Amino acid sequence: MLHEFLTTNRGAIIARTRAKVAVRPAPRATEEELANGIPLFLDQLIDALQPSGPPSDAIAHGAAQHGRDLLKQGFTVAQVVHDYGGVCQAVTELAAEMKASITAAEFHTFNRCLDDAIAQAVTEYEEQRERSITEDGRARSGELAHELRNALGAAMLAFETITAGSVGPRGSTAALLGRSLRRLSTLIDSSVAQARLEAGVRMPERVSVPGFLEEVEVGAAMEATARGLTLGVTRGQPDVVVQVDRQLLAAAVSNLLQNAFKFSRAKGHVALTTSSTPDRVLIEVEDECGGLPPGKAEELFRRFEQRGRDRTGLGLGLSISRASVEADGGRIHVRDLPGTGCVFTIDLPRLCL
Repeated sequence: MLHEFLTTNRGAIIARTRAKVAVRPAPRATEEELANGIPLFLDQLIDALQPSGPPSDAIAHGAAQHGRDLLKQGFTVAQVVHDYGGVCQAVTELAAEMKASITAAEFHTFNRCLDDAIAQAVTEYEEQRERSITEDGRARSGELAHELRNALGAAMLAFETITAGSVGPRGSTAALLGRSLRRLSTLIDSSVAQARLEAGVRMPERVSVPGFLEEVEVGAAMEATARGLTLGVTRGQPDVVVQVDRQLLAAAVSNLLQNAFKFSRAKGHVALTTSSTPDRVLIEVEDECGGLPPGKAEELFRRFEQRGRDRTGLGLGLSISRASVEADGGRIHVRDLPGTGCVFTIDLPRLCL
């Protein structure tokens, strides 16, 4: 019987499936998938094929639960489908090699269970993921409204205090007004960039890199001064041009600068530089944050990831920066300067004139 074959040869089937999954080019196998995912898939099928129970009910319930578990463990839908397929291939090959006496009806039941398992797991996975995204989106929308309301309220209060003549136009209240307005600008720019990225709206144009950086420098220099930092800008060669969506690139560079200003040490220095080769353009933002803990560089680009004691903002800045740059065919990465800071690099294709 098929159930007995699966139970007796469980170890061999798992080993064979792991070998198949490990060499799969895409999606790449993960350690969690190899160590725990595959045994779970097989055990689910073994339970469903018990002679005493109705396979359809068992597989539906088990697969739905498995779909929920997969979401929590970070598996993708592609991994679910490919891993079930790997188990099927391993069982079929091993049964043929061992000349196991499995009837066509049993294989038909086995394939039906696999089909049901994939459908149920993927359906449950997508439902849970959609629910998670919806809930997360509502929470983030609420946070955005809260951030905007706080910044706007502070700006209005500062403005009213100044216009009433209670304080002068150059004191700390004026500084508060400036910070609040800059905060509003950053929130709006990030939100607009995120909305355009999610909608797939791009408007590429020829952009002079030195001219672009000159525009960025105006607002960035004011922000650096307000925070007690210094900003150095190197615009590079005058004839460097890229084909990008100007607004998305501006959002990416602005987010990197905001991140640098936020985490650099008091009275520190932030550098915005550009360099180029015949086919690439590099825009770099170097800060003085003190460096990163080992292995934490990639985590910075996760959505809603925040670091340090300053928890203001939505944790979307670096995620938006990466998405914005990749939308223009570029790359973004970070280099750690242990004990000193970080260098974020935007790598874009250069437009030949």
